[in-house]
Amino acid sequence: MGMEPMDRAGGEEQALRLKREEAFENETFSDLELQGVELRQKEFYRCTFQRSQFQESQWRECKFEDCTWTGCDLTRARLPHAALRGVRFEGSKLMGIDWSSVSANPELSFEGCVLRYASFVGLSLRKTDVLRCSALEANFFDLDLTDADFEGTDLTGSNFRGCILTRTDFSLAVGLNLDPTRNRLKDTQVPLATAVSLAESLGMRVPAMGGAAPAAASRGRKKR
Repeated sequence: MGMEPMDRAGGEEQALRLKREEAFENETFSDLELQGVELRQKEFYRCTFQRSQFQESQWRECKFEDCTWTGCDLTRARLPHAALRGVRFEGSKLMGIDWSSVSANPELSFEGCVLRYASFVGLSLRKTDVLRCSALEANFFDLDLTDADFEGTDLTGSNFRGCILTRTDFSLAVGLNLDPTRNRLKDTQVPLATAVSLAESLGMRVPAMGGAAPAAASRGRKKR
């Protein structure tokens, strides 16, 4: 308990520096309460953000390189023209963020994050990891997701449209629904339930899943 005033003072000093200074390198920002803060043209290199509240914050034209966000809340944050290189989000709440306005070719990874209602539109997200996240009702439109990995991520209610899904790995994802007529699939790995759904959408039946009777198939083979 005796450390709380010191911790609070340290947090207030960090918050003031974020607003006042332009560039930061190898710094850790912890336990900040900066809901709705508006920052512009800041540069962060190898910085870490921990256990901080940034709901509805704005990071206009900021640059992040090799930065990590751990246990932060950035619900409905805005990142217009933000440059993101080697940025990692871990155990963070990223609900309702529209990532479409960030600078081209962002380098991102997500692990154990909440991405519900997020929108990713018109970006190259090749080799992006989205691991063990909750991405319910998220939108993925016109993206290049080549070699992306969605291991353990819940995609229930999410929409994929106009995406390049070459070698995209959804094999351990949950709740995936893909329309092959609206996305480019090549060597795309999907769960069995999704494969069955795709087959059925094309008018096919999968016997092992309760489709056409095996006996009928057997008779066809005997005639040949």
